[in-house]
Amino acid sequence: MDDLVNGRCGWCGTDALYQAYHDKEWGKPVRDDRSLFEFLVLESAQAGLSWITILRKREGYREAFLGFDPERVARMTDLDVERLMGFEGIVRNRLKIRSAITNARLFLAIQEEFGSFRAYVESFLPDVRPIVHHFRTLAEVPASSPESDAMSRDMRKRGFKFFGSTICYAFLQASGFIDDHLEGCLCRKA
Repeated sequence: MDDLVNGRCGWCGTDALYQAYHDKEWGKPVRDDRSLFEFLVLESAQAGLSWITILRKREGYREAFLGFDPERVARMTDLDVERLMGFEGIVRNRLKIRSAITNARLFLAIQEEFGSFRAYVESFLPDVRPIVHHFRTLAEVPASSPESDAMSRDMRKRGFKFFGSTICYAFLQASGFIDDHLEGCLCRKA
């Protein structure tokens, strides 16, 4: 895989959907908790799969998980799990579906405790500010960090599922808490 493809981080290749995601979303600071919940659901669904698989099913996830409204998802029941097991718009993995519901309940508890999920995430960052790396190659980009290790450890202690340090790091990248756009990437220049 090339480090830069068409001026972009090489991981997005030449797929139009992947490039649009890279250009418009990945690494851009997410301010609202509902969008953070969306990334939490999508990143945990991605465990063991490629991100493009989840990205292609994003609209299905939006439908299945009620517009990513954590309060509504937290109220989902076993009947909803069974219904979603038959829904082709998502990855039909019972454990991941259940984890989205469990994680929604825990997400709401964190909002209650910290005032917002964003404030919770920022509590793991040095100086409560996004981390901006200056990597030149994809090989330099880590799969985890001390911040993702600490956040994942705390989330697991609280009961979150499918949110190990690697998934946590991907969440931090996707939602702009960590900026890993490579030097020379058109998004870095913007």
